[in-house]
Amino acid sequence: MITHFQLPAPPVVAVVGEVLDFPVHRIFCVGRNYEAHAREMGFTADREAPIWFTKSATAFCPSGASVSYPPGTANCHYEMELVVAIGAEAFRISPEEAPGVVFGHACGLDMTRRDLQSAARDRGLPWDTGKDFENAAVIAPITPAAEWALAGQRITLAQNGAVRQDALLGEMIWSVPELIADLSRLYHLRAGDVIFTGTPAGVGPITPGDALTGAIEGLVPVELAITAAQ
Repeated sequence: MITHFQLPAPPVVAVVGEVLDFPVHRIFCVGRNYEAHAREMGFTADREAPIWFTKSATAFCPSGASVSYPPGTANCHYEMELVVAIGAEAFRISPEEAPGVVFGHACGLDMTRRDLQSAARDRGLPWDTGKDFENAAVIAPITPAAEWALAGQRITLAQNGAVRQDALLGEMIWSVPELIADLSRLYHLRAGDVIFTGTPAGVGPITPGDALTGAIEGLVPVELAITAAQ
């Protein structure tokens, strides 16, 4: 097929201990998956079903990058999360089957233009611009599933060395197998999809000059430096 122009290759995430990288197909994110975070946002935790939103693959940013303060916002927030990388096709699977399609796990930052998100939400409008923008999905190198097991590990985020978020993965309202199973009812999942599994309480604003470091026990930390706005 002859086209007017060539699209960029899909972004890739490094894999711990491997030469081959993990290509990113789609980015799915779940909101309000920690009760304390739902409360700090002014909501009651929803236990009927996970709240899903998406980011485009172009929102990907590799850990360790230095990025400009995002445009169009005066209140951009960090949100530290566990990221699950999918390595096989999955459609209408059960939570018991879900671990079999996991390629690996990583630390990630779901960056959020909070003012844009809140303004859209208050008007009953979609809040894509608050969530889906350049460098809004930061992912550290992926640890293969065979080398790390989810067992309620501690998840933290430090801003300029000061801890802002500190919780346990076991505090998730919806577990990772439940999230994968629910998402597989809505989409035909495929290798290359990634899932941001929600953030604990303690989210807050960033400013130029900030250094963010997010950690989950046993995984490679995620790091991001914020420079001046363009």
